[in-house]
Amino acid sequence: MSTPIPAPETDAAKRVLPPRPKAAALVALSFTLLLYLVELVDVILPGDLDQGGIHSRELSGLDGVLFAPVLHAGWSHLFANTVPVLLFSFLAMAAGIGRFALVTAIIWVVSGLGVWLIGPANAVTVGASGLAFGWLAYLLVRGIFNRAAGQILVAVVLLGVWSGMLAGLLPGNPGVSWQGHVFGALAGVLAAWLTSRRSRKAVPAAAGSLEA
Repeated sequence: MSTPIPAPETDAAKRVLPPRPKAAALVALSFTLLLYLVELVDVILPGDLDQGGIHSRELSGLDGVLFAPVLHAGWSHLFANTVPVLLFSFLAMAAGIGRFALVTAIIWVVSGLGVWLIGPANAVTVGASGLAFGWLAYLLVRGIFNRAAGQILVAVVLLGVWSGMLAGLLPGNPGVSWQGHVFGALAGVLAAWLTSRRSRKAVPAAAGSLEA
């Protein structure tokens, strides 16, 4: 008699909600609180932390790729990003916090480099909206790459609720970095594709069997 061996990596990749929701909520909340703490420090200190953001096509401003997502151009900017950051980061932890860290790293670096390459000259780009767009794009397409009906259903709901965010992908809105949004979204799609390939490779090519 033969019994198929389950594929835990594939099953984990198809989850809709985090396996440890309390831990995932704590991570999402902690990151959001970090954004508020940084903004508070920026308000209190005499210097301008936002100058540590991305200075496009300037080598001295390349380190802004690392710092820009935690900096914001005022409280209203941060308030606008708060709910997307909380919700999308929480849902993006469905495959575990380790997978979320990988996805976030891809989005963080790719979106930042995209802004550095084609962002506006003589301007500093800051904000977590690139991350938010990246997580949203990741959530929208992961179900397709993972062939997971539940994830596709979540994507449809998110698209219905947050469709207004898609306008941020278009140029023309003064003071809004459409470059960060576009490259964040592209990075989210890339992260979904790369992590889905990783999950499939983790599953043995042959199912294997147990004989009795």
